[in-house]
Amino acid sequence: MARQKLPRFIHNAQAENVIERGKELYTTIKGQWREKYFLNNNPIVLELACGKGEYTVGLANQFKEKNFIGIDIKGDRIARGSKRAIDMKLTNVAFLRTPMIYLEEFFDENEVDEIWLIHPDPQPRDKEEKKRLTNIQYLNLYRKILKPNGDFFFKTDNSGLFEYSLGTLDEANYRILKKTTDLYNSDFLDEHFGITTHYEKLFVEKGFKINYLAAKVL
Repeated sequence: MARQKLPRFIHNAQAENVIERGKELYTTIKGQWREKYFLNNNPIVLELACGKGEYTVGLANQFKEKNFIGIDIKGDRIARGSKRAIDMKLTNVAFLRTPMIYLEEFFDENEVDEIWLIHPDPQPRDKEEKKRLTNIQYLNLYRKILKPNGDFFFKTDNSGLFEYSLGTLDEANYRILKKTTDLYNSDFLDEHFGITTHYEKLFVEKGFKINYLAAKVL
């Protein structure tokens, strides 16, 4: 396994679209993503816990007029998304390697236009609640970096996490605009442009329903 990961870590160290510890932009990019990396004034969209970056790359390919940043702590996963973006010659994509709790170190207040959270680890045990990426602490963090009326999109196969998140979003003063417990049999499926993650495909094949919501910060 280590031998498989090593080439991906080498790729990340050399790839311009990967920002990680040891690179200059890692400590200077905050508040300057448009000026220092994207070189435009387009909206910024984050995919949190992006894994292999399926949504980051897929959305970037659909919306060339927006800037997309996939964020994850797993360097071997990020490398796959980075390579895909390079192969597709997408210049509106970046990947940031960091834990989600440190988002404020990389983004100014109101710097972000949209956040996508796609199939995060549900952390089902009660003692793991603080690790759930839809707990109050994280939702308040997202609010700080999102613009007023910024968009938040959430997708999960875990019904327990979905119900939990409906409550925390309400508590954190997010306004839920759309929600479904069966995305593939809803009016909202087209909003995903046929983009699915590796794990989502497995979930659907096993008969799991996909939960989805769209919300705005108030």
